[in-house]
Amino acid sequence: MGELACTTGVTNIFQFPQYQGACSFFGSGDTALPQGLGWFILLGLGAVFALVPTFIVWFDRRYGGGTKDSESFANAGHSIKAGLTACDIVAKWTWAATLLQSSNVAFSFGVSGPFWYAAGATVQVLLFAILAVEVKRKAPTIHTFLEIIRFRWGTTAHIVFMVYGFLTNLIVTAMLILGGAAVMEALTGVSVYAASFLIPAGVVIYTAVGGMKGTVVAEWLNVCVIYLALLIFMFQVYATHKDLGSISRVYNQLKVVEVAHPVADNMGGSYMTMFSKSGIVFGIINIIGNFGTVFVDQSYWQGAIAAKPSATYRGYLLGGLCWFAVPFTFATTMGLGARALDLPITKAEANQGLVPAALAVHLMGKGGAFLMTFQLFIAVTSTACAEQMAVSTIVTYDIYKPYINKNADGRTMVKLQRIMVVVYAIISGVVAVILFKLNVSLGWVYLFMGIIIGSAVFPIAASLTWAKCSATAACVSAIVTTPLAIMTWLITAAKLNNGVLNLDTTGQDYPMLAGNLVALFFSMILCIVLSYIFPQDYDWAQLRDIPVVESEANADPTNTEGEDSPEALNYVIRFTWATGGTLTLLLLILWPILALPAKVFSQGYFTFWVIIAMIWGIVASVICIVLPIIEASEVVFAACKGNKRGTKPTLNAEESVQGKAAHLELPPVPKPGPVRA
Repeated sequence: MGELACTTGVTNIFQFPQYQGACSFFGSGDTALPQGLGWFILLGLGAVFALVPTFIVWFDRRYGGGTKDSESFANAGHSIKAGLTACDIVAKWTWAATLLQSSNVAFSFGVSGPFWYAAGATVQVLLFAILAVEVKRKAPTIHTFLEIIRFRWGTTAHIVFMVYGFLTNLIVTAMLILGGAAVMEALTGVSVYAASFLIPAGVVIYTAVGGMKGTVVAEWLNVCVIYLALLIFMFQVYATHKDLGSISRVYNQLKVVEVAHPVADNMGGSYMTMFSKSGIVFGIINIIGNFGTVFVDQSYWQGAIAAKPSATYRGYLLGGLCWFAVPFTFATTMGLGARALDLPITKAEANQGLVPAALAVHLMGKGGAFLMTFQLFIAVTSTACAEQMAVSTIVTYDIYKPYINKNADGRTMVKLQRIMVVVYAIISGVVAVILFKLNVSLGWVYLFMGIIIGSAVFPIAASLTWAKCSATAACVSAIVTTPLAIMTWLITAAKLNNGVLNLDTTGQDYPMLAGNLVALFFSMILCIVLSYIFPQDYDWAQLRDIPVVESEANADPTNTEGEDSPEALNYVIRFTWATGGTLTLLLLILWPILALPAKVFSQGYFTFWVIIAMIWGIVASVICIVLPIIEASEVVFAACKGNKRGTKPTLNAEESVQGKAAHLELPPVPKPGPVRA
């Protein structure tokens, strides 16, 4: 894929003197930034970004009427509006891999890489919007998706899918730290092992103090930084920098580079074509693998649970479309820019995610290195806080409450969640260090994740959408398929490499593709077949009986009117199915098909392609930065007037149920019975 050798470096083409004789961008031993600045980013800026969200949460409680009860801590009182929900999606879906791996595939495959990364990981969020609305319609009082499985399918299924949930959290967190720590070491010299523990530690304060509300507010701040850095790099590459500075110059330099380093399996060896065999294979793996990291990740369910009913579908659809710009615009900028300059980036460096870091240093020197490091640190911590919150909620509501202390009160639940936030931060650092010791790269883990968790996708989705799906079908399909997917992956790798199995051979495209396909589709087929053999006729009304520990008097998730009413949500679910399905077809089928007649892009078509990426990035930036401010205007005005709203009264579970009955003008209901096993 055009990896450079010492004898054919960049200087043979563009004569950049700083790379004379270089066969590795980061091989000199010198770092772009002093190590002290790296420690400042990890510790100093981490502390600042911990204090700001904490202050905003206090501000909201003082002037917006927030509460401190367990329901508010876990679910933000079901009060998050569409703008913050969209930012929540963008923040938790912007991994280290979003910035790093997307740029790597752009550097390796050309324009098809950013597109397939973006489209292949956007459709899951768009389709998850359907489940987000179904949560509000069928199970408005849940805290985790595992509660649905426990109440519907019982303890065995609950434990099985809890394992998949924890695996997903660990894999996602490991990818965050692998990418973030590698770039931190390359640019500042801070040890990857120190960074592995300090990156998750930076978000513990506001996650533990502010809970879900603190997490979402912090994510908005992080998203602002991510988009602003994206825009700066974008204008550097396509408008202002002396070595690039225009779309036409990027195009012309890519034409020169592809002669020296053509892309294997791309039409004409060009970086500017959608006829890319490797790009399509990566796209399929990307699509399959990311279904697992959305549908099986509690953090996405938690975002849906925390949102206002009317904001759920708006936030998830808007968030998916805004997130599309992050890998598409960023990688079209950084990956193609690095390739257009023919920077001496080795395959190993690219797999570590160092492509954008190399270009940032070339474009802006120490300033670019700092901006890239800061942007990546922010992206990593924004997802890390969501993962910490997700794991702490699962431990509290799916292990402690049902199996250890069924009578736990709200104060105990909040305390345990805070403890688990700290514990998981330590565990995630240990896991990252182990992977570093094993020399496992970010790219390898990214391709591998679907093999491990893909078999749980369909059963989990069916738990809320298909009444016939039974516990037997769900458990058997997941448990049987995972080892089959692993076997398929290893057998394919061995067949293609004369029996040699190592990180290089198992990380190849075709073994990963085979394993991912088996994980997702065999599980789906097996689950459907077994559901017809052992069917369940489930009554969705039973999910509305899942109890809360305590509930805000004015934020009862079952007490909804107007656009949040059940009648309105019945219309919304049809709209979400239609919109999510249409956008999925547009991104995965229509757009690629329309790009194929262009074959190898002409300068005009390449200009059109880049302009779409730039406009998408600008619009997404404005929406995610400005819309939450507009939505929070009521609280800001209340603060300006000095109007303290105080906190809302908190009810226990029994009082909440009685209040619900009063709202519906029904006689008071008796005290709820014991929770179903």
